[in-house]
Amino acid sequence: MSEDHRSVRPPRRTSHEGESSLEESRRFAPETSRRDFLGLAAAWAAVAAVAAAAIGSLRLPMPSVFPESNSQVKLGPPGGFKPDSATYLPELSAWVFRDEQGLYAISSVCTHLGCIAGREPDGRFKCPCHGSIFEADGKVVGGPAPKGLNWLAMSLSPDGQLVVDKVRTVKSGTRFTA
Repeated sequence: MSEDHRSVRPPRRTSHEGESSLEESRRFAPETSRRDFLGLAAAWAAVAAVAAAAIGSLRLPMPSVFPESNSQVKLGPPGGFKPDSATYLPELSAWVFRDEQGLYAISSVCTHLGCIAGREPDGRFKCPCHGSIFEADGKVVGGPAPKGLNWLAMSLSPDGQLVVDKVRTVKSGTRFTA
């Protein structure tokens, strides 16, 4: 029989061919005590906890929420917005208006808790969450909202498209002329 260095038990010694001695029988081996079992369980639990912590620490350099790289959104040519029109842009949660003075964009995000205010048939905005009411120009007239709806900055890109910046706000009443 070849030597196996990985083997924990010593090689069998046989007194007679095919028989093993009583000392080497599993029947007479000492039983694993409760203390040994609990010690092994605690050791494996510690190894598992360290492994889980190591895997978790590998995720730390990667943010779970990526900031938006560009807050400016192209809307197309300014001529696409007809005079005296109101166009809702769901990807911006904003309304783009065109009147005789020019173009302007108003965010429909309520300044109270960030709900999306809907536009009523009369042109006013109403927040469905807590009942804030805003005039057609975004000024707050009722409800818990602390200030009016934000007016968003507008510009023209080098390729002639209308651009709305969903982060940068302008003073209420500011129009963009193209």
